[in-house]
Amino acid sequence: MWGSVGVLAFSLTFPLSRMALPAFGPVTVGLGRATLAAALGALCLFVARSRRPTRGQFGRLALVAVGVVVGFPICSSIALRDTTSAHGAVLIGLLPAATAVGAVLRGGERPKWPFWAACGFGMVTVLVFAAVQGAGQVRVSDLWLLAAVGFAALGYAEGGVLARELGGWQVISWALLVALPVTVPATVIGLVLHPPVAPSPSAWFGLAYVSVVSMFAGFFAWYRGLALGGIARISQLQLLQPILTLAWSALLLSEYLGPATVGAAVLVIAAVAVTQRTRDTKGGPRPVSEAAP
Repeated sequence: MWGSVGVLAFSLTFPLSRMALPAFGPVTVGLGRATLAAALGALCLFVARSRRPTRGQFGRLALVAVGVVVGFPICSSIALRDTTSAHGAVLIGLLPAATAVGAVLRGGERPKWPFWAACGFGMVTVLVFAAVQGAGQVRVSDLWLLAAVGFAALGYAEGGVLARELGGWQVISWALLVALPVTVPATVIGLVLHPPVAPSPSAWFGLAYVSVVSMFAGFFAWYRGLALGGIARISQLQLLQPILTLAWSALLLSEYLGPATVGAAVLVIAAVAVTQRTRDTKGGPRPVSEAAP
């Protein structure tokens, strides 16, 4: 249940980012949302009187911040300037496999060869799709999206492990605060270089959503689910995310979903499904911290 709520929350991120980008620009949408979310995180930590992480945990929180607070938001926002939300959803379809790989590396698991074969097939499918959509070339926006996948996988895997120790909502709250030395100056510079241009109500709504839900509240549920059910197992729920994002893109942005887009999404989801079935998990998730909600 927790993981499904997180996936539903994240599935709206790309369409609503697209709504906000023309008015606010990629830096404000990508990193400004983290600055706004950090205020909510600080408030929650203060009200709950959450204990301070150890020095070692702060180092790991920095990895979470690099992955999901800075890396994924800015890379995906830059990419969405030049591509559609639906196109991005296909490439982000690699995220479940990338997260599973992160869990494998983080947890010391030894998957069988079909796991790696399926990951390779999914990657090739995405690259071929990107090349076809780019008239024979992989577009710069596709490279930004692939970088976003790598950053998100890092933040999900490390954050899922930390959530067992600190609690899901504490992980994202502390990660947002750790990232403030980067997000605050970047947001100020972004506002100076790209002042808001007559934001419409939909642009304001998009910025509010990615700040409050995508960057904060969604992680409450997602990290809680990863901690309870195991990173590799719960990450398979992300199989639904590309389909949901494609549906939101068509509904909210009236984006055209061509046969190539739908076909590539199906192939990527099939590849990721194989990685979930062939992984060789050793042991179950460790107990979740009592501090978790």
